[in-house]
Amino acid sequence: MKSTVGVIGLGIMGSAIAQELIRQGHPVVGYDTDRGCMQRLRKMSGRAVASAAEVAARADTVISSLATSGALAATVASIAAAGRPAGRRLPVLIETSTLPLADKTNALSALRRVGMPVLDCPISGTAQRLEQRAWTIYCSGSRAAYKQVAPLLAVFTDSVPYVGIFGNGTKMKFAANHLVAIYNVACAESVALARKMGLDPRDMLALFGPSPVIGTGVMRLRMPFMIDRQYLPATMKVEVWQKDMQAIGDMAKSVHCPTPLFSACAPIYSAAMAQGLALQDTASVSEVLSAMAGIAPRKSTAAKKRARRSA
Repeated sequence: MKSTVGVIGLGIMGSAIAQELIRQGHPVVGYDTDRGCMQRLRKMSGRAVASAAEVAARADTVISSLATSGALAATVASIAAAGRPAGRRLPVLIETSTLPLADKTNALSALRRVGMPVLDCPISGTAQRLEQRAWTIYCSGSRAAYKQVAPLLAVFTDSVPYVGIFGNGTKMKFAANHLVAIYNVACAESVALARKMGLDPRDMLALFGPSPVIGTGVMRLRMPFMIDRQYLPATMKVEVWQKDMQAIGDMAKSVHCPTPLFSACAPIYSAAMAQGLALQDTASVSEVLSAMAGIAPRKSTAAKKRARRSA
């Protein structure tokens, strides 16, 4: 019987984590404030419970994947209030969310008081990339705790580096997402340029995507969305990405580091929000660049159906 794993936060990433654990034979116990997410866990054959504290009481290891600092604080409060389960230690918490470092440090301090080890382990990669074992999990904190959970994290990927003291994982993720923010907008700009020059951006992706010089994972993941001008289902929602952008910008300011390219990208994402694209993939910044370039707006799904019927 494989170890029982708890998953707190069952959104896009948390659900992918739970599904892969179940596929690999691990019993999974999970919690989310959203009933739909809990129902999805049950359909996967996971066990949905009533609180984060109950997850910690029933699991051998816990993984959290949370969208907001408020969700992390609520998780910590629930576990800390319950304290140690009778006759056993609290499991290691693998905190994978992308959140401000101060909030993660507060979680570490609060859970340390009740004897729960915490690792800061943000993930680079989307739920879709998990299928290709293309995640990188930046593990930071206690080296002993890292060695304990590394075999479990190998369920998801072979790239599970230990990057040092608690918080270094978040710093590595900020550095990674800083580049992703720029690459994504650069790809959108390139697609707009190709269209304005009369090129088919599909030909561009076919040539550039595999290139060891200019091809990137961001290009290969997001440019197909931009070419098709369809941004659902989202691999990363624009509204969630705004939270990451804010955290990265605040970190850069706190260490007095200028980020002119990153700062230039921020209004493009804000414009996508203003255009009603908050719940769509971040590749939808392509629509912002297309509008700036004078490219005709994409047809709605309803308009495409009408066009097909009249053809």
